[in-house]
Order: sequence, then C-alpha cells, then structure tokens
Amino acid sequence: MSDAPFDSAAARAQVMDKIAIAAKASGRDAGDVTLVAVSKQQPWDPVAQVLAAGQTVFGENRVQEAQARWAERRNGVELRLIGPLQTNKAKEAVALFDVIETLDRERLAKALANEFQAQGRTLRLYVQVNTGEEPQKAGVLPAEADAFIARCRQAHGLELEGLMCIPPAEEPPGPHFALLAKIAARNGLARLSMGMSGDYETAVRFGATSVRVGSALFGARPSA
Repeated sequence: MSDAPFDSAAARAQVMDKIAIAAKASGRDAGDVTLVAVSKQQPWDPVAQVLAAGQTVFGENRVQEAQARWAERRNGVELRLIGPLQTNKAKEAVALFDVIETLDRERLAKALANEFQAQGRTLRLYVQVNTGEEPQKAGVLPAEADAFIARCRQAHGLELEGLMCIPPAEEPPGPHFALLAKIAARNGLARLSMGMSGDYETAVRFGATSVRVGSALFGARPSA
C-alpha cells in the first residue's frame, strides 16, 4: 500500500475529464454539467487543494458542519446542502447556502418560504425524489412528486430549479436517472442533480446537470 498522499487536485482533473467524455458521448457540452465537490466530513487540506485547482461548487450534508467550515470562506464559493434539512435549521440554512437540494416535505417548503421572506433572500431549490422508494431514505415518492411540486409552487410560492435523487446502492442507477429525468421534464424542470463517485459518468449520459462527487475527489472518507 502506497504512503503517498491522495492528490485531490489531480483527482479533480481526472473527474472533469471523465465528465467531458461522458457529456460528449451523449451529444452535450462539458460546460452543461456542474461538478459538486462533496466536502462533508473532509479535513480542510484536501478541500483546499480542489479549491485552489479551480473548484467553486461544494456540497455539505449538515448545516452546522458547513457553518464551521465555510462561514469565513464564502467568497467565490457556491454552497449546496445535499443532506436532509430539519425545519428548525431552515433559518441557518437559508442564511448560509446558495442551493438546497433536499426539499422533500410540506413543512420544509413552508419553513423555507417563510425564511426567504424574512431574510429577503431566495435560494435555488431542488426537490429530492426517492426513486427507489426506500423507507430509510429521504425524498418524495415518484408517484407523489407531481403533486408535491405543484404545492411548492402554488401554495408556497417557491420557484424550483430541479430534482435530485440517490438511487439504491444495489441497483443499476440508469433506470433511476431516467425516471428522475422523466418527472423533471413533465414538470418543466431543467436541472437534474444525480450521480455520485461510482456512477456520475452514467448520470451525465442520462442528462445530469450536476454530479455530486466525494470519494473520487478526496479518497476514502476519514473515520468520524
């Protein structure tokens, strides 16, 4: 086993190349796909490496962890919340993040709408769809997605940017990506956040506009 440190800057270049190849193979431009570096639970050094290499979009799972890491480093950085959001954290989340990708229930939609008004700030929003209908996983069920999207728009006045999903780990991701794209298309949503370190190239071929990549950029996540 090599003792050489993981080179996150080089890993980012490799990921960007693979995104470009997958985009080209599906008749798309590499610039149509945003790389979201999943910096959750990572020490600062590898995050700083990809930041220095030109990475500007980062994904975090928890509000408090993101506050600790990014509160003094927000200049030029787009922050996305990609983990579940509790309604009692809506105020802090709206103040810190640029994008929330995990809108999945009515109470949260109402809380975010209230905070947008209170803070005079509007975040870009994605509805999380539980494409595998896994009971342990957050997200709106596919059969309920259309109605939920309509309620977000009509009852809460929210403008939605797109949809997000996390396919079941033990299933081929393609059908889940295709399902998400279908739901998005019929609801007039152009953005798809789908694909992680193990399947982001497949996601790009199915129309992902952003991919959330952690271990392929930073190596194995350190133990908590």
